[in-house]
Amino acid sequence: MTLSSSLAYAQPTAPIRTPRMAEYEVIARITQRLVAADRRGNEDHSGLLEAVFHNEKLWSTLAADVAEPGNGLPEALRARLFYLYRFTADHSRKIRQKTADAGVLIEINKAVLKGLRGEGAAT
Repeated sequence: MTLSSSLAYAQPTAPIRTPRMAEYEVIARITQRLVAADRRGNEDHSGLLEAVFHNEKLWSTLAADVAEPGNGLPEALRARLFYLYRFTADHSRKIRQKTADAGVLIEINKAVLKGLRGEGAAT
């Protein structure tokens, strides 16, 4: 076996990403942006609005997915995730109106991340 053929069968350096891992990465990245923007607060309101927009887009996508008849998640979990989308949309509006901060959105995302890691139910 030559060196090039043995490299072809070597272990890949990066693990294969599952759909769950990909979801986790997206939610974690958006949550990190929310945390950073929330810390900057009024110093960078446009940055906060951008982070909130991306978070709302994420939750809109999740809501559309759980609303699909073929979604394999349990019905109760689907309903809770859809409720979180509605709450997120409403709270995002309050952030745009400068009557709320992003803290609760960050906590929701962190709870979902814990659920994806298997550390507890996403509520």
